[in-house]
Amino acid sequence: MSSRIPRIVNARPLPGYRLSLRFDDGIEGEVELAELVGKGVFASWNDPAEFEKVFIDPESHTVAWPGGIDLCPESLYQDVAAIAETCCAHDKPATKP
Repeated sequence: MSSRIPRIVNARPLPGYRLSLRFDDGIEGEVELAELVGKGVFASWNDPAEFEKVFIDPESHTVAWPGGIDLCPESLYQDVAAIAETCCAHDKPATKP
């Protein structure tokens, strides 16, 4: 039995080299990618307009940019799901011991 990583259905660039992502299972959130700017294949992101060219690759179902740049969808999902879980935990009312 294999577990399928949900597919990205929406990706929107945000200021500060962040992406707003939504997956087909309803999980959504933001990822911070500023630490990649200027490194290796991400050198083109030194121009913020290049970062804003993000799209969803129809074959790999992950975020991609012109020039063959893409990111691992599994890692993105884990990052967004972990943040969503943390945020939800803070929204729960405190319980008495």
